[in-house]
Amino acid sequence: MTWQTSYQRWNDFKLLEKELRDKLTEIQSDELSLEDAFYKNLEFGTGGMRGKLGPGTNRMNIYTIRRAAEGLARYIEKRGEAWKQNGIVIAYDNRHMSQEFAIETAKVLGNHGIKTYVFTSLRPTPVLSYAVRYLYTAGGIVITASHNPPEYNGFKVYNEDGGQLPPAEAGAVIEMVNQVENELEVEAADQSELEARGLLEWIDERVDEAYLKELRSVNLNPHITHDAGDDFQVVFTPLHGTANVLVKKGLAQAGFKNIHVVAEQAEADPEFSTVASPNPEEHQAFEMAIAQGKEVGADILIGTDPDADRLGVAVPDAEGEYQVLTGNQLGALMLDYLLSQHLDLPDNGIMIKTIVTSEFGRAIASYYNIETLDTLTGFKFIGEKIREYERTGEYEFLFGYEESYGFLAKDFARDKDAVQAAVLATELALFWKTKGKTLLQALDTLYERHGYYMEDLQSIKLDGKQGADKIQTIMDTFREEKLTEAGGLKVIAVEDYSKSRRQIVDTGEEETIKLPPANVLKFVLEDDCWFCLRPSGTEPKIKFYYGVKSSSKEESQQRLVRLKEAVEKYLPEL
Repeated sequence: MTWQTSYQRWNDFKLLEKELRDKLTEIQSDELSLEDAFYKNLEFGTGGMRGKLGPGTNRMNIYTIRRAAEGLARYIEKRGEAWKQNGIVIAYDNRHMSQEFAIETAKVLGNHGIKTYVFTSLRPTPVLSYAVRYLYTAGGIVITASHNPPEYNGFKVYNEDGGQLPPAEAGAVIEMVNQVENELEVEAADQSELEARGLLEWIDERVDEAYLKELRSVNLNPHITHDAGDDFQVVFTPLHGTANVLVKKGLAQAGFKNIHVVAEQAEADPEFSTVASPNPEEHQAFEMAIAQGKEVGADILIGTDPDADRLGVAVPDAEGEYQVLTGNQLGALMLDYLLSQHLDLPDNGIMIKTIVTSEFGRAIASYYNIETLDTLTGFKFIGEKIREYERTGEYEFLFGYEESYGFLAKDFARDKDAVQAAVLATELALFWKTKGKTLLQALDTLYERHGYYMEDLQSIKLDGKQGADKIQTIMDTFREEKLTEAGGLKVIAVEDYSKSRRQIVDTGEEETIKLPPANVLKFVLEDDCWFCLRPSGTEPKIKFYYGVKSSSKEESQQRLVRLKEAVEKYLPEL
């Protein structure tokens, strides 16, 4: 089917929602915009779907939402009547159309006799993950586009363990979604009728209270706030998202008294009007928190992304200027704190990270005789392993994280959890303050012990169909190029995750990578250095990850510059 055929089908649909009809009319003479909106169905991938709001098969709107919900409903029906009765819990964030999409999802599921539990107001993604486990539902859905710009929204699916769908389960759901031929014809039940029949139940505080009770287990030294917390100052920004209430309650029940919320960013705002990007990975997101931090003399600044599954942290340096920690640095500090303060580390303990996360964590875990497992990028793979080890008893999960500011300390949730991370990071900063050190000084201590690990990330945004083609060209270029060195560092091995193959450069010997196939290339270099290419699964971007190590900060900085320059020479003209 051509994009013109899809467009005509929408344009001819008499019952098209008025707002979508108006927007479709606005772009009817813009062929490039029409092509981008209709050249494909918005992909339902392994974690669900995410895209720009607007009319079209390649956009987020009530019709593409209904198509996704219809596919999920058919998947649940195949699993049996018990699954339908257990139902699905649905949460949503502060974005445009989030609540509407949540209700549309419930109406489609309800049309199949599937019970839904819907939060009465916005909630963090990790609370959705916990709610699935607390309510013993067949799965969950969260309507969110995480840290994407305001024009985006998304539909993310969770299994009965509270984790994002791993590949096998996702594949079964994707198959069902792809069988829905016409999103405009999906039937949705009446909301009032579903409520009357008990097929749509509204939930709120009881899940929050249960979650907060579990959150107490994150505190490793609960006495520390009583003994040394009176003058400890915290500045918190939820960046207009979902974390405001639960982070404040979590910190308060942990004993922190001086919590200063950035007022301008405390209210839910789908436009994220005070930031260029609502992403705690971006330093500009902390500008208001930094200004307030200087006013109150804050020991730590914490910021969460809109759906509260990512946490960023900034701390003062020797000159009193606030420095934003990278996800790799914060993860290393958290891991060392958790392991050093654990009263009785298990012999079979394990830390789980992704393949693009720093090797710093592996070095720290090894120092405490703890195993490290690498997974593909995406916290769903970490959640999948937690579930497996819980079932088999082979390992005891101690910590999981990824470089993109996602952390999980306690597995009562099965997705990255910024509420947990906020409590842990704040206690961590207070702990080191009692030792006379800031987190930056604590980080230097870890570097001196394990080596100077340094990382960087370069994202290249390439929109639309042409952008997707360019991204594939870049991946093909690096697959075909037989690199033997990069930035003066010898290439030891090339890992092509699309083929689950690791090739040793010197010998040509091949090894199998025991991970699901993914469009990822990683070049393993000498001296624990590496770089990796990965098209984003949620945005029109290709990402380049870099990691180096040496015995000094200066040498690591130089290695990082040389490596990036060497890799960029192979990029085609964009």
